Amino acid sequence: MDVALRNIRGNIERLFDKNLTDLVRGIRNNKDNEAKYIAQCIEEIKQELRQDNIAVKVNAVQKLTYIQMLGYDISWASFNIVEVMSSPKFTYKRIGYLAASQSFHPDTEVLMLTTNMIRKDLNSQTQYDSAVALTSLSCFISTDLARDLANDVMTLLSSTKPYLRKKAVLLMYKIFLKFPEALRPAFPRLKDKLDDPDPGVQSAAVNVICELARKNPQNYLGLAPVFFKLMTSSTNNWMLIKIIKLFGALTTLEPRLGKKLIEPLTNLIHSTSAMSLLYECINTVIAVLISISSGMPSHNASIQLCVQKLRILIEDSDQNLKYLGLLAMGKILQSHPKSVTVHKDLIMQCLDDKDESIRLRALDLLYGMVSKKNLMEIVKKLMVHMDRAEGTTYRDELLSKLVFICSQNNYQFVTNFEWYLSVLVELTRIEGSQHGPLVAAQMMDVTVRVQAIRHFAVAQMALLLENAHVLATAAHRNTMLEVLYAAAWICGEFSEYLPNIRSTVESMLRTRPASLPPHILAVYVQNVLKLYGRMLGRAEQSEQPEDVDGAMVEVNQVAELIVETLPAFASSADLEVQERATSALQLMKTVQKLQQRGERLGQELQELFSGELNPVAPKAQRKVPVPEGLRLDEWINEPSDESGDEPDAGVDYGVEVFVRAESRAAGPAAAERRYQPTAEELQKSREARVHEQTHNPHYLKGTVQSSSNNYSSMAGELADTPVQQLDLDVPLRIGGFANSDDYLKMQNRSYKASKKNKKKRSKKKHGAQKSSSEDEAPPVVHEVSVGGEMPEGARSSEDEKDARPADDPHRALDINLDEPLAPDEVLPKKKKKDDKKRKSKKEKRAPEEERAEPAPPAAAAEENGRKPEDDIEFWLSDMPATATPAAAANPVGTAGPADGAGPSGTAEPAPPPKENGEPVSNGATKQKKHKSSKKSKKSKKEKSGRLLGYEEAVGISTPSHEVVAPGLSDLPDSRLQPLAENDRLKLLYEPRASPTDDDRVTVAVLVTNKSPEPLADIQLQLAASDAAELLEQVEPFSLEAGASRELLLPLRVREVTAPLKLAASVTSHTESGGDTLSFKLRLPCTALLVGQLDDKQLFSDLLAGDRLTARATCLVSEVTDDFNQVLRRVAFWGRHTVVEQIDTTASLYSRSICGDHVCVLVKQLAAGRLGIDGKGTNQQLLSNVVDELRAIVAS
Repeated sequence: MDVALRNIRGNIERLFDKNLTDLVRGIRNNKDNEAKYIAQCIEEIKQELRQDNIAVKVNAVQKLTYIQMLGYDISWASFNIVEVMSSPKFTYKRIGYLAASQSFHPDTEVLMLTTNMIRKDLNSQTQYDSAVALTSLSCFISTDLARDLANDVMTLLSSTKPYLRKKAVLLMYKIFLKFPEALRPAFPRLKDKLDDPDPGVQSAAVNVICELARKNPQNYLGLAPVFFKLMTSSTNNWMLIKIIKLFGALTTLEPRLGKKLIEPLTNLIHSTSAMSLLYECINTVIAVLISISSGMPSHNASIQLCVQKLRILIEDSDQNLKYLGLLAMGKILQSHPKSVTVHKDLIMQCLDDKDESIRLRALDLLYGMVSKKNLMEIVKKLMVHMDRAEGTTYRDELLSKLVFICSQNNYQFVTNFEWYLSVLVELTRIEGSQHGPLVAAQMMDVTVRVQAIRHFAVAQMALLLENAHVLATAAHRNTMLEVLYAAAWICGEFSEYLPNIRSTVESMLRTRPASLPPHILAVYVQNVLKLYGRMLGRAEQSEQPEDVDGAMVEVNQVAELIVETLPAFASSADLEVQERATSALQLMKTVQKLQQRGERLGQELQELFSGELNPVAPKAQRKVPVPEGLRLDEWINEPSDESGDEPDAGVDYGVEVFVRAESRAAGPAAAERRYQPTAEELQKSREARVHEQTHNPHYLKGTVQSSSNNYSSMAGELADTPVQQLDLDVPLRIGGFANSDDYLKMQNRSYKASKKNKKKRSKKKHGAQKSSSEDEAPPVVHEVSVGGEMPEGARSSEDEKDARPADDPHRALDINLDEPLAPDEVLPKKKKKDDKKRKSKKEKRAPEEERAEPAPPAAAAEENGRKPEDDIEFWLSDMPATATPAAAANPVGTAGPADGAGPSGTAEPAPPPKENGEPVSNGATKQKKHKSSKKSKKSKKEKSGRLLGYEEAVGISTPSHEVVAPGLSDLPDSRLQPLAENDRLKLLYEPRASPTDDDRVTVAVLVTNKSPEPLADIQLQLAASDAAELLEQVEPFSLEAGASRELLLPLRVREVTAPLKLAASVTSHTESGGDTLSFKLRLPCTALLVGQLDDKQLFSDLLAGDRLTARATCLVSEVTDDFNQVLRRVAFWGRHTVVEQIDTTASLYSRSICGDHVCVLVKQLAAGRLGIDGKGTNQQLLSNVVDELRAIVAS
């Protein structure tokens, strides 16, 4: 009565509970107080979670899921979510798993409680329960869950439902990331899914393997034949894209693979209409042609095809396709620049595109299209684009690309460095640029490396210093002031090339300290001293006395100017400037005092700054050897414990002590941190600039109107517009600076003159071929110093390290999948106690074998446990895929004896077999020929069931621990094995499957009395189980001391898919009391097999038909026993019958008591390995049988 009232009250309360719809409606109605309303709802949900009604909890969890999507934390309800997940009702379970997938993460504490629950759902008979568990598990799987559930998920790979197989395949990838040890045991089954009949499962397997191979392609090179077969037969574009991407990574590892791929990829490029597939095909063709460029001379047609297709993409109106076309064109440019240079006009048009990303990709292409001939032309066009560019970001990118184009490979394409230096000087006029440090570094690097232009560089830098006020006016908007740093340093370092030192010194001292950054002021002070020392040295070295007097007067005037100006620098807020200015001031005063005494100090001052500067190698700092015993990561002085409590622990005692100086951070890092204006702000600034130009009387106004619509069309016209020189009293540009256009005109004139001379010479020489001017480079005017100084004891080369982050899970998945599995490489199963430890096997020395000749690729492929056409070496060789060894081509013959004592003699092997080490006699050979001639008359149906029907793929599954094999001596008369034992009783048992009665097996148990006194009321009891049913109870009995009795336990087995483990016990009584012996009755899958083949035609029909859909393989290493002895052991303990044996290859057959067929191929491979390849009608049964056979062979 109380239960009924409680249920009624719960149902009534549910009528007044808020559901998800009410929650959403309430949130929308409380937009102003959303947080307060949600807090109130959470309190109501907490009350609902405390109720016993599961429906109320499900409703609460559903509302929590929505609240979590709004950004609120619901980790406090993790246990309630697990409670809903465990509900037997699917509609409730789905809500719980959804909440878990959104709120759980691998570090959630309650995940340890979900292992058995998820395992139960994975093994559910309802596919939807398993599917929802698979889907949610991928969102919060942890290392422990991956380790504990890997075997259960792998079992679902053989499910009969494609829906579950597909989800299980995809989940295996997450398991591999969390538990890398599962990759090698599970990979054979994952590989089998590539041949799955369902396209969804097949596509999922391709996705998982391709994702694994993306970071470690070397380990998956052996799958190239399988993927090639899929690529040439599949019509799924998305799967083809994945496969083609994988081939693009594999071709760099195996160049021979490219010759196989070039033809099908070219066909796909011609035939496909999918742009995504076309792009991936072109990418892979590029990778292929790069890998086989030395071994395939006739690849120009493929390159031209790719370039033509990419031109179509670039000319398309879709910006995405245009971007991808430019991206792929850049890859072709690296290996075939001439094919891309032909389309230079198209690339230049992309510089006028309205999309900035398109323009940046076009810039990347120009970087690789540069040659010595077209460098000046490309740089000129880039500078024109830079003047018209809107927005600082794109202008800065143009500037950096221009510098990188000229400086690449140690100025490989620069022939005239005076031109390049004039370009750098012109770049200093760019307003708002953030690449001032880059331009300054280039000025110094060119001056140091190219000695021939130092006089030109010093003259240009002196002009920059004299006109520093032009750059200082926009100091707050750009970083071009950094070129003053380079100018001052160059003038001071190479002052011997400076004609008028006094003018340069006055230019630097004329600068107001507040207008320049401190580090530039410090360089000014340092180089003023250099220039003064050079000036003083020149004056003292004059030969004429009157020249010395006049020069010394000028030197003294400069010295007075320095002494008067340096105090202003000494009062700077920067400590570096203060120190340099103070030291220089005291030095100048000391020099003046010594000069008054008549001493000459010019030589001594110059020696302070003497020394040749050479360029430093880029990797010099990284190659400095660390002295022995130096630990850079250790503390020099251990920090005190109280240091963290000090209030000024975070104070930065930098250079700026009195006031905070301007930020010195410049370059790419600072450029990334700067503020980027929005489109509206750019429009406003553009309008303000136009308004300022309109109302500025000093601005020369033109009649050209630019708009966004005709911007691209006018680009070419503006570039070709002639410039009219105006005759003005006041020049508009600073005089003395070199113009880069003059060098371009000079180069063009030289080209025209050389072309005319070549035409004249070609007319005189008949039959001479005309050389193209495009391939000729202009003469090199200046030589550049290549290389740089390295520190003493530098390493010759740096160690190659993995560039991937330390926490990248793919680092742990860099596993060699071609090596055979070790015995301990198994997936963990649910722990169960074993009654007995397995017997250790005796080691035997392997007999010495004769060295054989190297096998052909096809034979080597079969010895590796794979079909020849699936072996990478054989597939890449020139041999046809149909070549097979003669021994493997024999048809299936009659069944041999059960023990497999010898060959069945159904075909003539080549060469003839040996008996006891001696060849077979001629009579025996003739007799075998006679039998083989009779066998050749068999029907075609029998010939179809050959041993070649097996797919010998190397793989392994989890070995079984139930099979206890005997010694390596002769086989025993019975299969009795130890079952249980204590001080009173010893039990042995032998399962005996019935060949006539389906689903029946009889377990014979031999009970022996070990005690010295008789035992009474001995009773064997078997616990009830869902897997098996005891048909007849055993009556109690008695045993005298030392006596034995055999008991027969008839069992009905409902399903034969996995080993059975039944709980049992034996009770016995003596005069002293009773005793109970509990144990587990273990029935391996092989114990439930019947090795009997009544109809020999059945075996051939099974191999020729499509009933054997299940496959399983394994490889056993270090097999030292004779093959015949191993085969007898497999047939005896594995309950199989030998159908045919040819040398060291045998086929066996058995069936389960439930009617499932098992066909096994056992083959001895090289290096003491044995391959076991099985086919059957039940995947789970076959996998367990193969595992148990492996344990039998290895015992």
